[in-house]
Amino acid sequence: MIKILFICHGNICRSTMAESVMTYLVEKEGLADKFYINSAATSREEIGNGVHHALLPS
Repeated sequence: MIKILFICHGNICRSTMAESVMTYLVEKEGLADKFYINSAATSREEIGNGVHHALLPS
């Protein structure tokens, strides 16, 4: 299994977007069972906040 962790400051925009894009690409290629993809933050200041509004579907 290939493990990928995307990290950014608050885990509400960049790392969550990267996680979503990578998950999409892996699933598109039929390789989802070979990957574990996640995201994390380097700080605690965004704990409890959701994904940044710019990343939500309109």
